[in-house]
Amino acid sequence: MARKVRDKLGGRLRVIITGGAPLSSEISQFFIGLGLPLYQGYGLTETSPVISVNRPEDNRPEGVGKPLPGIEIKIGDEHELLVRGSCVMQGYWKNEQATAKTISADGWLHTGDKASIEDGHIRITGRLKEIIVLSNGEKVALTDMEMAIAMDPLFEHNVVIGEGRPFLSMVGVLNQPLWIELAKQLGVSPDPESLNLPEVHSAVLARLEKLLSRFPGFVFVKGVALSLAPWTVENGLLTPTLKLKRAVIEKHMKDDIEKIYDQ
Repeated sequence: MARKVRDKLGGRLRVIITGGAPLSSEISQFFIGLGLPLYQGYGLTETSPVISVNRPEDNRPEGVGKPLPGIEIKIGDEHELLVRGSCVMQGYWKNEQATAKTISADGWLHTGDKASIEDGHIRITGRLKEIIVLSNGEKVALTDMEMAIAMDPLFEHNVVIGEGRPFLSMVGVLNQPLWIELAKQLGVSPDPESLNLPEVHSAVLARLEKLLSRFPGFVFVKGVALSLAPWTVENGLLTPTLKLKRAVIEKHMKDDIEKIYDQ
């Protein structure tokens, strides 16, 4: 099997570098186990863009490697990763206020990413600005939850909702072939209208409960809004680098989200 996969990818790959979005260590280890030379890296537009990358002689799939030569890193307040070096931009065009907020007087750029550093290796653990507070005061790291949910191939895309709300909910796009398979298991029609059936929601919530079992007890999803319509760059729900536009998606799914909390 491993040889067949390598052959499908050309058979002579020397290096595969991933970046742009987090890649779980389980997926990395799967491909590495097939003999594919996969190395995860990390960077920002503001850092030209590469900050770090794993190396063949020291590849740790759970992280994004060591910084490139000449780049300094450290952990700041709230476990934020700070970066300094010649790769850091001079500032935002004609926006001194935004520049001052992002780059300190002594040159440290605030990445907005939470991280840990072990033996010089960087491990990204979440996003500072993607922490929400429920109405009961509990804080939830959305990125960590959404990454855990994305481990199930049933979910093409997902966004967790809950800022100022009494509980967490999820809006998501299902993989069509896997949805048809699930519908068959549940004995319902695979038409999009069936996504609103109580038995479908119960089955999806049960899957989410398993995916989120390692999180604290208060981190669980109580309602879902499901769709088969893809989120794309063309319909404005993804950025050109395929990142989710959270605020736009929440606005796009506003009616469905309100139905969850009205119930």
